[in-house]
Amino acid sequence: MKLKRKGRRRLVTIVILLLTIAALFYAAFYSELTVRRYTYETDKLSEPLRAVLISDLHNGFYGENQSDLIAIIDRQNPDIILMAGDVADDIMPDDGIIALLEGIAHKYQCFYVSGNHEIRGNDFRELKDMLRGYGVSVLEGNTERVVINGQRVNISGVDDPVIGRARYNAQLEQVFEELDSRVFTIFLAHRPERINEYPNDCLIVTGHAHGGQWRVPFILNGLYAPNQGRFPQYAGGLYKADIRTMVVSRGLAKEDVGRAAGIPRIFNPPEIVVIDIVPRR
Repeated sequence: MKLKRKGRRRLVTIVILLLTIAALFYAAFYSELTVRRYTYETDKLSEPLRAVLISDLHNGFYGENQSDLIAIIDRQNPDIILMAGDVADDIMPDDGIIALLEGIAHKYQCFYVSGNHEIRGNDFRELKDMLRGYGVSVLEGNTERVVINGQRVNISGVDDPVIGRARYNAQLEQVFEELDSRVFTIFLAHRPERINEYPNDCLIVTGHAHGGQWRVPFILNGLYAPNQGRFPQYAGGLYKADIRTMVVSRGLAKEDVGRAAGIPRIFNPPEIVVIDIVPRR
């Protein structure tokens, strides 16, 4: 009788262990599109503003003609769309970004800065012209002054640094010259590791890090990110560094690109970021 009980307990233990392993495996390699939300308070707005941040799509697809991606964006009811670079790619054809633009550009104010892969592509100028053709504001050191929910908002941005040191520095200088401390400003850039170069009197939004590729909940915030190396400081999330605040998207790429192409994301599903910018009470 005791042997039978021990056998049952052992069987239950094995079943629980196998189920736990299966659950961990499922969670680790879960790759469905997720929505991550952040809230940012400011004294410079009297009404809330909702921004959807997308980055590092690399011309990937979510559903036929981006139907899944577009449906999730629509459900967020954003006031603006922020594209923080590498929504297109230097190798993959532009079908992915075209399908996305067909679904969102006529509905939302969209703002774009370039990523390193886009600049390395042979058709970078054509990509920017295409974006402008869809009504997207392409930021190259300039500031777009817009009215959202009856209030003034400035949106600035710069190309990725691979555009060339002189051009990149000139764009940054132009942003600083046009910065108006009286008006709420969103600053778009691709690379989070350059946070100390960016203006401090604004909300900074970036991508590029792909969430650090491999993450372990509560232990490892990211294993590796381009231009940050192992255990990146800015892999994905809301960060406060001195007097700067930055939101980093973990991106939409389903797997890594470039030299590490084919490496899956672990505990790091692709994401759309929703930022609710609200008046400070």
